[in-house]
Amino acid sequence: MEIAVVGSPEFTLGFQLAGISTLYNPEGEEATSKVFRDLLTTKGVGIVVVDSAVLSSLPDRLRERLSESVTPTVLGIGTEEDTTLRDTIRKAIGVDLWK
Repeated sequence: MEIAVVGSPEFTLGFQLAGISTLYNPEGEEATSKVFRDLLTTKGVGIVVVDSAVLSSLPDRLRERLSESVTPTVLGIGTEEDTTLRDTIRKAIGVDLWK
């Protein structure tokens, strides 16, 4: 299973340096939504790492679909406080590790 990364070039650069080659730098809301819709149907991608700012800018319906997705698992990370990772782990194992 591959790891895909979605975000600005500055966000994806560190992942590229770590050896991840499936990177997406969409510009605009429609291009970003298309990338996520494509990733949801792409076999071989197990984890999608996304900048939490990009994730929060997506339409509600798509964001809900991403949060419910098991394969690929979508993880929002970034500098602003976001509970996406916490919620994903809690749903996957049934325990809140932050308590």
